[in-house]
Amino acid sequence: MTKAEELMDLLVQNKLITLSALEEIRKQPAFSADPAGAIIANGLVDIEELTKLKAKVYNFKYQSLLDVKIPDQVLNSIPLEVAENYKIICFEIVKKKMRVGILDPENFKAIEAIDFLAKEQNLRPEYFLISTLSLAEALRYYKTLGKEVSGALQSKVEEDAAEQAKKSLKEAEVEEITKTAPVSKIVSVIIKHAVEGRASDIHIEPLQKESRVRYRIDGILHTSLILPKNVHSAIVGRIKVLADLKLDETRMPQDGRIRININNQEIDLRISVLPLLEEEKIVMRILDVAKGAPSLEDLGFMGPGLKVILKNLEKNDGLFLVTGPTGSGKSTTLFSVLTSLNEEGINISTLEDPVEYYVKGINQSQVKPEIGFTFASGLRSLLRQDPDVIMVGEIRDNETAELGIHASLTGHFVLSTLHTNDALGAIPRLLDMKVEPFLLGSTLNVILAQRLARKICGHCQAEQKLPQEIVEDIKKELEITPLAVIKQMLPDFDIKKIKFYKGQGCARCGSTGYMGRVALAEVLDVNDAIKAIIMDNKRNITLDDLVKNQNFITMKQDGIIKVLLGLTTMEEILRTVNV
Repeated sequence: MTKAEELMDLLVQNKLITLSALEEIRKQPAFSADPAGAIIANGLVDIEELTKLKAKVYNFKYQSLLDVKIPDQVLNSIPLEVAENYKIICFEIVKKKMRVGILDPENFKAIEAIDFLAKEQNLRPEYFLISTLSLAEALRYYKTLGKEVSGALQSKVEEDAAEQAKKSLKEAEVEEITKTAPVSKIVSVIIKHAVEGRASDIHIEPLQKESRVRYRIDGILHTSLILPKNVHSAIVGRIKVLADLKLDETRMPQDGRIRININNQEIDLRISVLPLLEEEKIVMRILDVAKGAPSLEDLGFMGPGLKVILKNLEKNDGLFLVTGPTGSGKSTTLFSVLTSLNEEGINISTLEDPVEYYVKGINQSQVKPEIGFTFASGLRSLLRQDPDVIMVGEIRDNETAELGIHASLTGHFVLSTLHTNDALGAIPRLLDMKVEPFLLGSTLNVILAQRLARKICGHCQAEQKLPQEIVEDIKKELEITPLAVIKQMLPDFDIKKIKFYKGQGCARCGSTGYMGRVALAEVLDVNDAIKAIIMDNKRNITLDDLVKNQNFITMKQDGIIKVLLGLTTMEEILRTVNV
């Protein structure tokens, strides 16, 4: 029996994979070349569990490096080039022993290299089998952001004189400087690390004596790098060149785009340049082109709220509104909805400012107010394009609101966003824009308000205790939450056995305890009873009206349910929801 067959038998014996699933994978061409790799690629077995069994088969010790902080001195006992070439990592030196993680137990050249390096340092080698995840995590320690940039900065010192004289150079000469290797390297490293670190935005901002680089990860800004002030202008210039912006324009804001390939991923960067007192600040929004919009379930919509959304998406006309402040995920939710509606027999057109996600099969336009192409004028033109579904990036004024209402009255399904704090606030806001109550009542289908809370990292989740006053507040909120919602979203709920969770912090989440974000939402179904109150226009709709007519839950209640499901923490709910 070969080692690969022995490993397959162990996987079945340990009930990590069924025999039928294994037989299905055997039919795939990739299986014959790399059985273990084929199983991992199909997502059937956790890579660490498979590595443990593989270690047994090859009589190796198993080691995970995912939560191991390797000292620089230990790591550098094997040079980076050797570590990458042979896929080996030294993670510990203790009692004259050199403990080395190896990816491939049959790579005898790697073992020879380890023996040689250990002997040179008067150490005895000890071998451990590691996974590809562990290897990637350990290699990341070699390539920390500061280390990669420091080499480029060293080269940049030689260009300081040229940098001081930059303002007097012609545009072509400036462009030449910004293309030089050190500056180019700094910019590419900043972008690469942001993408690998799951950042949504990169901030490059001038301070009094230095230049600061910050990444927004899961909605929170983290300082990642401090650079000498004298390189800031060159970095700004390099980004302007990449985004095809005017190098000599330093008085006015500029916007542009960069499309690059990082680790075989197509990445779009939306560039915003803003003049400050002395220098310019750059913010780059990172958009993963290949990933596309996630599903509503992936975003965190569930229970009665999700049912209301899906029910309203079956309609052919009417107004679908998403509300919330900037950065609350409105655009992502809208594109998730558009992706679900996107079929060959439907003509979908959008007006955006700016276009964030490119979706195949959807006609997307970017408004340009400076030349008169606004949401209102664009909407008039769209109505002559025979659309079935129209998405207007934002209702900002009376004219756009009226046109959107009339479009939905004439047989179009209209989606848009509005800046209000909650779902109820959208109705008086539209009435303040002089929309007639009887028209609003006739067309409004659903209002969705949302915020984004950070999700607990699934790799370091642990139970936590909360202060008694917060627990009591949660219990009071659950008492006024519709029972039908609790039964649907928390089927095994027992108020006497409430458990709370948090992330302890690990290598995968950057020691924050959080990875990814989840939507906290309230979904207002504009049914006949609510339509009647809107058309009557004698009083504002209250929370009591909603609870009487539907299984409505507030954003805070939705957040508490997600806390009890172990998706997020109470600290996040208190941070993101105005209570």
